[in-house]
Amino acid sequence: MSSSGISFHTCSHIGRIILSRPPSNYFDWDMISQIADLVASFDADPAIRAYLITSNQKHFCAGADFSDGNRPDPKPIYEAATRLAAHRKPLVAAIRGAAVGGGLGLALTADIRIGATDAWFQANFVKIGISPGFGLSHTLPRLVGEHRARELFLTGRRFRAEEALSIGMIDRLVQPDDLDEVAMVFAREIAENSPAALDATLQLLGRHDGQAFAAAVESELAFQRPLFVSPDFDEGVAAARERRSPIFANLPGEVS
Repeated sequence: MSSSGISFHTCSHIGRIILSRPPSNYFDWDMISQIADLVASFDADPAIRAYLITSNQKHFCAGADFSDGNRPDPKPIYEAATRLAAHRKPLVAAIRGAAVGGGLGLALTADIRIGATDAWFQANFVKIGISPGFGLSHTLPRLVGEHRARELFLTGRRFRAEEALSIGMIDRLVQPDDLDEVAMVFAREIAENSPAALDATLQLLGRHDGQAFAAAVESELAFQRPLFVSPDFDEGVAAARERRSPIFANLPGEVS
């Protein structure tokens, strides 16, 4: 079945969610909300023991849709992201191409991340004039350590899958043609295990994680909202669209 840039099907105890919003799987509130709804429905289905999220486009997810000056209210998007992060069954992400901004945040809600050798990642928020979001202020430091996360946030630089593997952000690196098969093998291996034991294990490992993610999102919203209506955000989005370096204004009182 398909709807609003995603399709899904179930097979052998696996729920498979496929991102399909050309050209780069930019998301809006509806797309993230539908992913969260699907995950909730899989959580409620005793026949589903694990789920997989992947893409049939060149990129996994290039972040939020800011095309044509679009400024989506982050609150409903992040409410849906919080629901997604609270999933009760193991989630595997298969990542090809770009996972940028909120797209990186989406990838990091998974329990296991398989990356193709053509994958690249970027917490690009400062490049477009905003602060981190989509729960990344919680998930990224938790995976790679606070010092490494600080460097990735403050530079906003892109990095390849090999580095992501070396710092613990992804769990396996495979050739692009093998990505979907390897990710499905992981999902099937998980699904062969005791559902009750899987549930207990996820609760044991992440029993405080849902609350921490929600708290991080609330803090992110407080910082992001004024930045979304700032000249720097306008300049950052315009520069990204025009494929040039942004020129940001000084803070009040600073000397150029």
